[in-house]
Amino acid sequence: MALQQKKALSKTSKVRPSTGNSASTPQSQCLPSEIEVKYKMAECYTMLKQDKDAIAILDGIPSRQRTPKINMMLANLYKKAGQERPSVTSYKEVLRQCPLALDAILGLLSLSVKGAEVASMTMNVIQTVPNLDWLSVWIKAYAFVHTGDNSRAINTICSLEKKSLLRDNVDLLGSLADLYFRAGDNKNSVLKFEQAQMLDPYLIKAPAFLGMDVYGYLLAREGRLEDVENLGCRLFNISDQHAEPWVVSGCHSFYSKRYSRALYLGAKAIQLNSNSVQALLLKGAALRNMGRVQEAIIHFREAIRLAPCRLDCYEGLIECYLASNSIREAMVMANNVYKTLGANAQTLTLLATVCLEDPVTQEKAKTLLDKALTQRPDYIKAVVKKAELLSREQKYEDGIALLRNALANQSDCVLHRILGDFLVAVNEYQEAMDQYSIALSLDPNDQKSLEGMQKMEKEESPTDATQEEDVDDMEGSGEEGDLEGSDSEAAQWADQEQWFGMQ
Repeated sequence: MALQQKKALSKTSKVRPSTGNSASTPQSQCLPSEIEVKYKMAECYTMLKQDKDAIAILDGIPSRQRTPKINMMLANLYKKAGQERPSVTSYKEVLRQCPLALDAILGLLSLSVKGAEVASMTMNVIQTVPNLDWLSVWIKAYAFVHTGDNSRAINTICSLEKKSLLRDNVDLLGSLADLYFRAGDNKNSVLKFEQAQMLDPYLIKAPAFLGMDVYGYLLAREGRLEDVENLGCRLFNISDQHAEPWVVSGCHSFYSKRYSRALYLGAKAIQLNSNSVQALLLKGAALRNMGRVQEAIIHFREAIRLAPCRLDCYEGLIECYLASNSIREAMVMANNVYKTLGANAQTLTLLATVCLEDPVTQEKAKTLLDKALTQRPDYIKAVVKKAELLSREQKYEDGIALLRNALANQSDCVLHRILGDFLVAVNEYQEAMDQYSIALSLDPNDQKSLEGMQKMEKEESPTDATQEEDVDDMEGSGEEGDLEGSDSEAAQWADQEQWFGMQ
């Protein structure tokens, strides 16, 4: 009898929660679990940029109780903190639970996990789910991306983009823009960015490729400052809590030669995203042009740490070394880049650029540039450096032939301007004037083209030139006022020093 009573009590105790106070049951069901609360706390810590606290909270959750989103957050936090092994483990756990988690696949590839190993973790799904035959090719493409094999990555992604399922895919277009940019093909990069922007007007950044800040940088380099300004305004209207709008506005200021303002905007972007490579490059370039070379070096080194496959990070650092006459350090870095990223047109040109600074290595520079132009006859930086070498040797006819050949299939402000300089040297003044005009039509802010044209105009009409000088003297006070206004603006931005330093 006693045993039966105990069993009855036991049954009652098990049923009681569902048959008791009906008002308390829905309330208890609405409360989040302890694990969910910890996840939300970790999210708050990441928004406060307290990543260590976020990791500590998530680490406190037992491995078996971690959901895919918890493992994904842990993986990203570990990666950001430079802890590669636990990051790889967390990404793999995400894929074990969700084999189609593309962000986890990209995370593993970015941490140098081999593409074949990553593909093996998704093979079962590819074979069982219809219309997933593209995924293995997609993994292969991004494996090429993260190993720095830009040409094979471009070819593979182009083959993917032609498939009906992935045609006009914004991520693929953005990835192509990224790859063309890394390969030094700025024209095609801008084209792909424009296509991606047309398909998604609210695009700022995606996990698989660089952000629209790179697009703004490329437009600024081409002298399209009005387009850069419009892009910056559009991005600010989408969100001012991303680094990209600030970087785009900073590029506009930098190429308008307002370096103090560019410095402030770059610092603001870094405050929003300390891992923004383009923000670090912007701030480093502004510091370098303001004569603060040692501070610039710190930023370029940090950019290299975050993006070891991006050549422009190394270019910025080497320019700093050359600006401070540290040719030996520049040569060591250029050789390291050449060995690390391989012998392509870009690395050959970068090494040749350093060799041109030393009279002893002029012949080596010539050999390197010839190799670069053999690989890519249209590579603008190689053409510019080869023209510089020919100018030193006063081989103007050879330089004219080189530049005409380079301009046969493309139009570039710098190439037209240099061709104008060479034509002046061989007394072809009318055609030189035409080249300067073309250069200014491509970039109205190109000061050297403007100076070349003005110099020729003065030589052609010395009387008019004298009259212009008299007018300039009469208007001198107005020019001084403009300069004073520029200095006051620089001082205004310089007051924001607390934003600038990267401690």
